[in-house]
Amino acid sequence: MTVKSPLIVVLGAAGFVGSAVLRELARHPVRIRAVSRRPCPVPEDARAEIEVISADLTEPGRMAAAVQDADVVIHALAYIAGASTWRITDGDEGAARVHVGLMRDLLHALGERTVSPPPTVLFTGSVTAAGTADKEVLDGSEPDRPKGYYERLKLEAERLLLEADAAGTVRGACLRLTTLYGYSPGSTARDKGIVSTMTRRAVAGEPLTMWHDGSVRRDLLHVDDVARAFWAAIARMDVLHGKRWLIGTGRAAPLGEVFRQVAALVAEQTGKEAVPVVCVEPPEYAEVSDFRSVTVDSAAFRAATGWEPQVSLDEGLRLTTRFCSSGREAGVS
Repeated sequence: MTVKSPLIVVLGAAGFVGSAVLRELARHPVRIRAVSRRPCPVPEDARAEIEVISADLTEPGRMAAAVQDADVVIHALAYIAGASTWRITDGDEGAARVHVGLMRDLLHALGERTVSPPPTVLFTGSVTAAGTADKEVLDGSEPDRPKGYYERLKLEAERLLLEADAAGTVRGACLRLTTLYGYSPGSTARDKGIVSTMTRRAVAGEPLTMWHDGSVRRDLLHVDDVARAFWAAIARMDVLHGKRWLIGTGRAAPLGEVFRQVAALVAEQTGKEAVPVVCVEPPEYAEVSDFRSVTVDSAAFRAATGWEPQVSLDEGLRLTTRFCSSGREAGVS
């Protein structure tokens, strides 16, 4: 009798993180159900068996249908209401529905099943869920004191998942991600993060602006490495479940240097003069976290899974600026 390979459901498969996860999973001989509201391109060189479902998961009953028979669910859903996903107005009901309500729907649907072992759920969390720390290097020991509405919603979704894990209805783990960025040749979703935003400005010939003197450091992780982290996590849920894990490179770069490198790379690829990098007054909506340096120590996750980031910052910036300079970003949404 032929044994079926595990069914992995990717929720938010057309999004920035979800599409990268889909590309990584497609390289392996597994079954995938890619679920998204928007059209979800299937990687041309896929080894996996891929089913694509278009669904608005906020509609009643759609979540249960989306995760039916799933062995693994990767929760990469995001609430997009503007230029970014993380600056959300307090009390935004749409954000609460997506970040918390859909987690409740997911756990309810999976909790109706009686299978052993229980299905796996991996959640795309954020290191910002811990709030503003008093130290630069985060290792997961920080107390959770989130200030922003986005961070509080992320933390609530994590709490629900870990409670379900403790109850034995799922094997759940939260991957708290550092600042993400990046394109690669197969990218199909728009990156709204700071690196690609600045790359777009450089391509348009606009100055790159900073709200500080450029010395603020960020741990920047290429999205392809994030996708590989999720693949690595699936195989080690016996160790990972029930916990939160920080995912980053362990190295932080001054944003001023990053922006100047972006300007130089775009100039090299377009043949135009490099745009200036300038300091400007911060806007009213700037938060304390915008001026804090952050490095993410993911030693625990590396030890548990063997995962290591493979895309250096230099390579990631070159891939990203080449993608944007070529005009291919106009074809992603």
